[in-house]
Amino acid sequence: MIKMLRLDERLIHGQIAIKWSRHLGVDRIIVANDAAAANTIVQKSLMMAAPATAKTVIKPVADAIKLMNDPRAEGLKILVIVSELADLEAVVSQVAGIPVINVGNYGRIAPKKEDAQRKTYGSNLYAYDDEVEILKRVLSHGVDTIYQTTPEDAPEKLSRVLGL
Repeated sequence: MIKMLRLDERLIHGQIAIKWSRHLGVDRIIVANDAAAANTIVQKSLMMAAPATAKTVIKPVADAIKLMNDPRAEGLKILVIVSELADLEAVVSQVAGIPVINVGNYGRIAPKKEDAQRKTYGSNLYAYDDEVEILKRVLSHGVDTIYQTTPEDAPEKLSRVLGL
């Protein structure tokens, strides 16, 4: 079963490997990202950063969704990580039973628009207006959605952080 779906543009890094994986008690990590799945160097880097306590796979988003919907996944404790808003929306709209969406880090390294500035919503959340619209659609699925960088931080309702 999925323990948490996290939006984090860095995918796997120290906060994931050390803090979140232990906090959630996961035995599996699914990285759902087309670019990472297509790049062996990125895959190797992510696998080196992954905790030894959780089997980790890096899949294109469509394949990751199939994996999450496989009945055999029900007996596992899974952390799903996406780095892009479109991928977050795809997963939440196509996978049932997600208990919580965690928005951790987004907008600092995501592709930039030429003249536009992202609005700051938190110390690790920056978004253009059209990206906020995607987050609103994610919220419309009714899944508990929080903004929380690390487990030690107090979770905040994403709707409140976005001023909705």
